[in-house]
Amino acid sequence: MTTVDIPAGWPATEEQARAVQDELRARTVLDEPGPPPGTGHVTGVDVAYDDERDVVAAAAVVLDAATLDVVAEATAVGRISFPYVPGLLAFREIPTVLAALGALPDPPGLVVCDGYGLAHPRRFGLASHLGVLTGLPTIGVAKNPFAFTYDDPGARRGAWAPLLADAEVGRALRTREAVKPVFVSVGHRVSLDNACAHTLALTPAYRLPETTRRADALCRKALREATA
Repeated sequence: MTTVDIPAGWPATEEQARAVQDELRARTVLDEPGPPPGTGHVTGVDVAYDDERDVVAAAAVVLDAATLDVVAEATAVGRISFPYVPGLLAFREIPTVLAALGALPDPPGLVVCDGYGLAHPRRFGLASHLGVLTGLPTIGVAKNPFAFTYDDPGARRGAWAPLLADAEVGRALRTREAVKPVFVSVGHRVSLDNACAHTLALTPAYRLPETTRRADALCRKALREATA
């Protein structure tokens, strides 16, 4: 497990954080298709918090995209680096997530975030932020709706409906028949069609991607160990 300090110069106010978002958003790449589903590696990242103890734990779990077997995993623990502000959650998570990714012994390939990319009030959620900082292809697959409207997609697996703000910013995607959809958006260097195809490939048995399920379990375990 890697221990992380808050980076020097890390934003401390909402104004500073929004200025960083504005600067980095211009570097987002939205015109690449990304890796084909079922090839190479795909990595889930997730975080867990203990706000009372000022501790955040991040996990990165690398899967073989064809078999969904675990190839590698890593965790990192640090202090919470930013207060809770809707729309600025990436600033609470990025330092430890970067450390977990950096500790992996294998290349991560596509990175799947439990959150948003383009489908974000400032069009720069965690998936976009992480993608720009690392150069990796990234997507966001969120559990709950956020800053957009959408119609309920059809009941069959694979049905989708656009997430609408000022334009289409993602899709509500049905990964299990007649079960609540997930909310998919592009982060960096992946097309929306490909992001949805990856999400379906990662959900053979459950609503949430295997990447998210496994990273969630691992970061919770790391948090328990760090605060025991």
